[in-house]
Amino acid sequence: MKLKICGMKYPENILEVGALLPDYMGFIFWDKSARYFDGTIPELIKTVKKVGVFVDQSREEILEKIAKYNLQAVQLHGNESVEFLSELKQQLPKKVEIIKVFSADENFDFEVIKPFEAVSDYFLFDTKGKLPGGNGTTFDWTILKKYNSKKPFFLSGGIGMNELKAIEEISKTNLPIYAVDVNSKFEIEPGLKNRNLFSNFKRKFDVANF
Repeated sequence: MKLKICGMKYPENILEVGALLPDYMGFIFWDKSARYFDGTIPELIKTVKKVGVFVDQSREEILEKIAKYNLQAVQLHGNESVEFLSELKQQLPKKVEIIKVFSADENFDFEVIKPFEAVSDYFLFDTKGKLPGGNGTTFDWTILKKYNSKKPFFLSGGIGMNELKAIEEISKTNLPIYAVDVNSKFEIEPGLKNRNLFSNFKRKFDVANF
């Protein structure tokens, strides 16, 4: 199972967290977010994939950010349509991954994801809340029993140290969980991550070898 840390903002913090070798590191390009990023990404170790997070933004803006920051993945957190993803996919540089996000609660209808299977590399399930992401709360993972797709997905939403046991349990299921996505539970303030706390989490995560 891969590990992604999202909502990075400050160059020095990006470097110290990047040195811990998360598989993915997310940068939020939605200007209404407290973690909005428009700085310079320092040079990271090549195994760390840079993800741009967007919310209902134009293909032109997404492509511009990919080129500017050499992004390896885009995470679409809004109400982007299948047609939008299809057209974007045709314009993306090779090997740039598309992660389509769905906000989940007990009423989530998993049928809505079916049309997105052909135009996404991964799905991401996050907690439904006031904001498109970074709400700091987990959703009820038991609803994932209704997941009827083979598309691998990221598990997100308020995940911290206290969720390690739950991650271990859900990893024993047949669900195609590709990665765990963390953010707010590791913050000193929005965009500034606690390196030591994340290091401790990653060490236990790696040892568990989910």
